[in-house]
Amino acid sequence: MSKSRPHVTEAELAVLEVLWEQDRATIRAITDRLYEAGSTSEYATVQKLLERLEAKKLVARSRSSVPHVFRARVSRERLIDSRLRDVADALCGGSMTSLLTQLVSGGKFDAEDVLRLRELVEKLDSRREKRS
Repeated sequence: MSKSRPHVTEAELAVLEVLWEQDRATIRAITDRLYEAGSTSEYATVQKLLERLEAKKLVARSRSSVPHVFRARVSRERLIDSRLRDVADALCGGSMTSLLTQLVSGGKFDAEDVLRLRELVEKLDSRREKRS
């Protein structure tokens, strides 16, 4: 795994999901969203997860108020890109083409997915033509 793409655990991903949905949140708000009971130990777990995400520079903390407010520093799209590149590196020798080919050949696309893929390919072709 690349050092420029830090690993994100499933628990850390759950915290990021809350921040993507709410834009900004306190530890208590995140704990309440992730855990029904919201106990002291669950609060401490979320606090530790936020500390780890902050150390990975994926979350920012605003210390201007108490309680502190957190926000994601990475977008969902950027994290998806990073994780897919990690999969391509690990399983496909870094080839995104091999990864995409496998995903597409799996055939689990509905009509809307196929339309969006076609639009994306057309957009990429258009960009390539403009550069030529």
